[in-house]
Amino acid sequence: MDIPMELNLEQKFNLKLYEEQIKRLNQEESQKLLLELLRQLMVKDNMIKHLLKQA
Repeated sequence: MDIPMELNLEQKFNLKLYEEQIKRLNQEESQKLLLELLRQLMVKDNMIKHLLKQA
């Protein structure tokens, strides 16, 4: 199974938009955003693990 490791065009565009928004954040806002992102990634990992167990 080939797993795509590159971003598609829409994802690259969205990443650029996020980059511009992040540049305007101060340190405290950046830290809160990073922590929330890490939390969401952990939730995503849990969901994937759960779905794999169900398969």
